[in-house]
Amino acid sequence: MINPYASKQLTPLAVEDAERAAALRDEAESLPSLLLNSAAISNAVMMAGGYFTPLTGYMNAADALRIGREMHTESGLFWPVPILNQTQDASAIAGASRIALRDSNRDGHPVLAIQQVEAVETLSETDFERLADQVYRTTDPEHPGVKTFLDNGRTLVSGPIEVLDYSYFPDEFAGTFRTAVQIRDEIAERGWNRVVAFQTRNPMHRAHEELCKIAKETVGADGVLVHMLLGRLKPGDIPAHVRDAAIRKMVELYFPPNTVMITGYGFDMLYAGPREAALHAVFRQNAGCTHLIVGRDHAGVGDYYGAFDAQTIFDEGVPEGALDIEIFRADHTAYSKKLDKVVMMRDAPDHQKEDFVLLSGTRVREMLSNGEDLPPEFARPEIARILMDYYQSL
Repeated sequence: MINPYASKQLTPLAVEDAERAAALRDEAESLPSLLLNSAAISNAVMMAGGYFTPLTGYMNAADALRIGREMHTESGLFWPVPILNQTQDASAIAGASRIALRDSNRDGHPVLAIQQVEAVETLSETDFERLADQVYRTTDPEHPGVKTFLDNGRTLVSGPIEVLDYSYFPDEFAGTFRTAVQIRDEIAERGWNRVVAFQTRNPMHRAHEELCKIAKETVGADGVLVHMLLGRLKPGDIPAHVRDAAIRKMVELYFPPNTVMITGYGFDMLYAGPREAALHAVFRQNAGCTHLIVGRDHAGVGDYYGAFDAQTIFDEGVPEGALDIEIFRADHTAYSKKLDKVVMMRDAPDHQKEDFVLLSGTRVREMLSNGEDLPPEFARPEIARILMDYYQSL
């Protein structure tokens, strides 16, 4: 199986030893507490599950700023997005060397992790805005990722962490949430060697279904990891439980047995386009995947990024040899009326726009809300029904 990123083995930060976990929970009662925002929670969950191997905790200001400039930490590790514990107010932990990190996403704010505090640093407004611009390519507060980043605060609490659980994800998504450790174990159990990862924060229509099949066949993969984001999204995005149901129905009806693993990961969407695509590659390698599908406007939002910027970053930003995972570069995929099948548009040079079945996201939402059937060339009817039921329930 492919090695984890920059390591021979995964380094999950979840505390599996029951005695150690109990001791940490007891210790937490006497420690100063910091209430984490959702972004810091999801960073901890990703580190807990081994997805962010080889990180050992939250990054400091020097690493964050270096990543902003060069996509490397101070030690020289390639990393595309700073993994931070941001706060607006660190007064409650002033002078503390160890702190309890509490989960704002759950009632009662239970302890999520214990952090060894190495530094508490406040970025200047100039450095903070520059970092946002470098990661997101904009400082526009209308960009959902930028807004979250700016709202979370300029103060960074850095240092290693020990994580006690996976927040709300195992309970809310019991059949879908998986750690990188668990995914690697299942890949091994299935006897797969070459695995294509498909990232999604949306339901999968015919084009996505066929793209997974095309990629699997092209790279000679044993199976596809459909890996859906389970964390926070921008307003208007379809909730994870609806996407989960739609994707499961699609795989059940339209994929051969033992060719797809349906899983999810506990991370909030950044909408960081190219940088987030590179991060996706890092943690899919950690999950044991040999290939990642990167398509049009991967991890993008609005018009902040070029259509294929998330592919070119692997040529212009990711150092050669840094990643073992390979990128499957996908074009826009749609149903061809001429060929009577779904194709990548670059593979149909004799086509005009009107030769494809194309619907905007806005039009799809309008049709589903109005009870109109989506064209079967665009969406499988069983999947369209699940989505229609959701939109008509709003």
